[in-house]
Amino acid sequence: MMEIWRRVHLVVTVIFCILRCINGDTDPNDASALRVMYSSLGSPGQLSQWNSNGGDPCGESWKGVTCSGSRVTEIKLSGLQLSGSMGYQLSSLTALTNLDLSNNNLAGGIPYGLPPNLTQLNLANNQFTGEIPYSISLMTKLTYLNVAHNQLQNQLNDMFEKLSSLSTLDISFNQLPGNLPESFSNLSSMNSMYLQNNQFTGTIDVLADLPLKNLNVANNHFTGWIPEQFKGIDLQMEGNNWNSGPAPPPPPGTPPAHRNPSHKSGGNNSPSDSDADSGGKKSGIGGGGIAGIIISILVVGGVLAFFLVKKRSKRSSTDIEKLDNQPLAPLSSNEVQEMKSIQTSSTANAKTFDTSASINLRPPPIDRHKSFDDDDFSNRPIVVKKPVTAPTNVESYSIADLQIATGSFSIDNLLGEGSFGRVYRAQFDDGKVLAVKKIDSSTLTSDMTDDFIEMVSKISELHHPNVTELVGYCSEHGQHLLVYEFHKNGSLHDFLHLSDEYSKPLIWNSRVKIALGTARALEYLHEVCSPSTVHKNIKSANILLDTELNPHLSDCGLASFLPNADQPEPEFRPPMSEVVQALVRLVQRANMSKRTIGNDQGTPRQSDNPDAHDYMS
Repeated sequence: MMEIWRRVHLVVTVIFCILRCINGDTDPNDASALRVMYSSLGSPGQLSQWNSNGGDPCGESWKGVTCSGSRVTEIKLSGLQLSGSMGYQLSSLTALTNLDLSNNNLAGGIPYGLPPNLTQLNLANNQFTGEIPYSISLMTKLTYLNVAHNQLQNQLNDMFEKLSSLSTLDISFNQLPGNLPESFSNLSSMNSMYLQNNQFTGTIDVLADLPLKNLNVANNHFTGWIPEQFKGIDLQMEGNNWNSGPAPPPPPGTPPAHRNPSHKSGGNNSPSDSDADSGGKKSGIGGGGIAGIIISILVVGGVLAFFLVKKRSKRSSTDIEKLDNQPLAPLSSNEVQEMKSIQTSSTANAKTFDTSASINLRPPPIDRHKSFDDDDFSNRPIVVKKPVTAPTNVESYSIADLQIATGSFSIDNLLGEGSFGRVYRAQFDDGKVLAVKKIDSSTLTSDMTDDFIEMVSKISELHHPNVTELVGYCSEHGQHLLVYEFHKNGSLHDFLHLSDEYSKPLIWNSRVKIALGTARALEYLHEVCSPSTVHKNIKSANILLDTELNPHLSDCGLASFLPNADQPEPEFRPPMSEVVQALVRLVQRANMSKRTIGNDQGTPRQSDNPDAHDYMS
């Protein structure tokens, strides 16, 4: 009898498991990501069935969620008046292909960790700020991207190289500045692009060879000429600073532009068809005429060059005599070899040197010693760079060392992304854990690249309990990285905006402690450092917290990477020393109030705040 019951129990268990599979219990990672997202949205009542503490998104048919088996494949929550943020676990949704959160009130930055296999991403008509995250560069299956009508204000990263499947891009009605990224030219499937109502500058030549049918670049600050390839497409271009008149002809030898078939308008409007219809007649200057002009220019230039070289050869002996008493710059090995060949050829055959050989030579190297009053140097500023020695109080790392420590800068070790680049967790062989900031090369001008070591030297001199300590740096192969001490509790932004079952809200005492420590860091930078160090990028994401919630201000000394901020009324900004004093008085009053309450209740006169001594120190 017992054996029969055991068999019945086994059959029932198997059937129950099969039914659970049919009903589609959600993958644990997907379910966790949706719960965190629900909490980050503020647990809105519009999302029926959603739950931050449990539930089965697929089995319970959560609103806006579509599943295939146990995996979440679509999230469509458009126009539900949602607010808050998107959450920080979206990268776990590896089966998600369509994410639509458009027409809501979502704010803050677009999170770096987005679902990696999306084909459609729509975040339009929200209140997102900051930048389009670099992680989008890894979404190789993306065909539709819409972040229009937000408040994005950071320059586009050069991150579109691998997005060859992207056919529709809408980033209109933001505040995006700067030139269009060169990687736009890799969008080989681009059909419709909407860039209007931003602050873009430069030309739009990078878009010329894309298979576009619809392009809107209105109301920006573009300059230059409209590429010939855009004839025949739906083009909106008003509200820019286009150059007037016809575009200049291409340089001699430039191959003709190959127009994409999608750029042609209907009918027989191609150049070849027009030529055929007109019986071979062409208006304007034909190919032969242009060739004649180019040949004439080359002939005249050759004659002028010949006489110039002849004139210089006559003056060479006189010039050399004048320069005998002047210090000469050392010649390079190539120049020495060239001078030897000139000497040999002139000795062997003087006539050959005076004619054909001299035309193929550069001006003699002695011309570099002409007076700076000459026309060649009248408009050239002379810049003498002072030598910069490598800092000795921080360690110099190699790229190989940092690649090993960060797992080749893997996504698993990514801590975050900011204005200057991405930050990775690095664990070295000796067990030490540090944070590596990999500076985005697009934020560096050529001058900044040359001054990187000098900047590292200055940052290495900043020492304060509330300033994140620079441990080392790396400058190799065009890469620039900074190595900082690592703080396990992450940033203040994480504490304030991210919530899960392990998070605890910041109590009032901790908040005041963080504010006071941050103010002390700024007081040190502004009033103790000489010359003063201006941060220019104070935000909660740049305030790191250690295990005791002591604040450490990061990105100090990187202000040269940021544009100058407008401060129309600086007199209304108090010195940081006054801010520190005000916060100290606030803490003192709070402690006095708590002690008074404790005495009234018969408790010992001991501060309820264990960090009181830290405040005063």
